[in-house]
Amino acid sequence: MYDALTQSAVWRVKTPKSGLVAIALAAIVLALAPVAIGPGSLRLLVEVFTMIALAQAWNLLAGYTGFVSVGQQAFIGIGAYGMFAVALKMGLNPFSSVLVGGIVAAVIGAFAALALFRLRGPYFAIGTWVLAELFRIFFINTQYFGGASGLTLARVLRGIPRDVRLNTTYWLALALALGSTLLIYLLLRSRFGLAVRTVRDNEASAESAGVNVWGTKFMVFVLASFITGCAGAILYLNTMFVGANAAFSVKWSALIIFVVIIGGIGTIEGPIVGALVYFTLREYLSDFGTWYIITFGLVAIAAMIVAPQGIWGYVAGRFKYHLFPVEAEISKDLPR
Repeated sequence: MYDALTQSAVWRVKTPKSGLVAIALAAIVLALAPVAIGPGSLRLLVEVFTMIALAQAWNLLAGYTGFVSVGQQAFIGIGAYGMFAVALKMGLNPFSSVLVGGIVAAVIGAFAALALFRLRGPYFAIGTWVLAELFRIFFINTQYFGGASGLTLARVLRGIPRDVRLNTTYWLALALALGSTLLIYLLLRSRFGLAVRTVRDNEASAESAGVNVWGTKFMVFVLASFITGCAGAILYLNTMFVGANAAFSVKWSALIIFVVIIGGIGTIEGPIVGALVYFTLREYLSDFGTWYIITFGLVAIAAMIVAPQGIWGYVAGRFKYHLFPVEAEISKDLPR
């Protein structure tokens, strides 16, 4: 059945050019932003872009593959510490080290998958959280990685002009946000993307149809770990300091889940919309003390009641429009 759908049958995805045009225009405009805005705004946009990448990675796991993880902070911290370690201990350029942080996170993710894939449903979610806690305890008690004091890039970045550092960090974050969105979009529109959604819907049926269930889940988990690791490296390159308690905090998973659920889980557009909503609320409400947290809770409750499919899910359902469509259409002209 799977072979028939993905190889013999003529199947296609509707491909309006609006999504690719939107990415191209956004890339051009945002790439020129450092010319027009100040350092504070650049740092904020770095946070926005990294959150989009984090949300896209989690959405790929939960929204398209069915992996609900509450331990993504494990790979945020690993990516950050991986980048800091090679920059400080090996003298590698910190900007180039971002890719190393992602690779380290992907390798750890590959080994972690061997154990985590034995768990199902809520046990998998708890397993990812336990993994993150194990790494937090390890890094906070290992002096090579700064122990409880953490690590700083101040010495490494001292010779780099401030504007160059800020602009380069900004462009790295922008490239990660756009690149992860485009990569996941193209992946989900491919035959592999069809296999991913088949695994999400019913693993037993997918396996009987010829899908390599374990291999599909493994590739998705490693890719999500890589993107999350790169995002973690850029996040803490932006602050120039990393500590285990902050990098491996469960707050990261809470924020990522909030962004995806509010924006629209199972859509490419959802993480982008959710990230914009989150940072808008944060910037305007952060001075209101506890009302800041209360408002977030009220927004989440209201969204789940009014639009349980998320903001973009509601808009797409009402107006029948997707900026990044990924669903496949099976041709009626099946081979004979």
